[in-house]
Amino acid sequence: MSWRQISTEAIHQGPFISVWRDAVLRPDGSAGTYEHVAADDGVRIVALDDQGHVVLVEDDFYLQRRRMLHVPGGGCGGQPPHDAAIRELEEETGLVAGALHPLGVIDPLPAITTARTHLYVATDLRTGTQDRDDTEAGMTVQSRTLTEAVEAVRTGLITEAGSVAALLLAAQALP
Repeated sequence: MSWRQISTEAIHQGPFISVWRDAVLRPDGSAGTYEHVAADDGVRIVALDDQGHVVLVEDDFYLQRRRMLHVPGGGCGGQPPHDAAIRELEEETGLVAGALHPLGVIDPLPAITTARTHLYVATDLRTGTQDRDDTEAGMTVQSRTLTEAVEAVRTGLITEAGSVAALLLAAQALP
């Protein structure tokens, strides 16, 4: 037997997320409740320049109360993931991908949300137009070799789940 939803109730509905409380039957047949978050899928992009350097961004994150280094990315906002990846890369870094290759998809928080993160490698970069939103005003752009970026994952400097997965998958996939 698997989980079965009996009813659902909206607890909060905002512009980016909704919180729901479901009455459920658990796999063992007992009744219970399950709270979860509905949010758009996201994207993370490992952007590689002609010298094999990864473009990284650093930004302030409210909930973590610190600056975090990560690969560019964000929410799909109703767009197909491929299109959202192209948009997010340009918005955050001012770079346009000439080629975008899928690395895979992860479920970063499967007990909390169905939102998935689509991972890409972007190459053939050219200059575009940076267009950050108000929450990204303090964002900075950096670059490191792919080896250095993977080492930043190993040492705990890069901890954002999508960035970790994307960088490790890129390092495995690329020569």
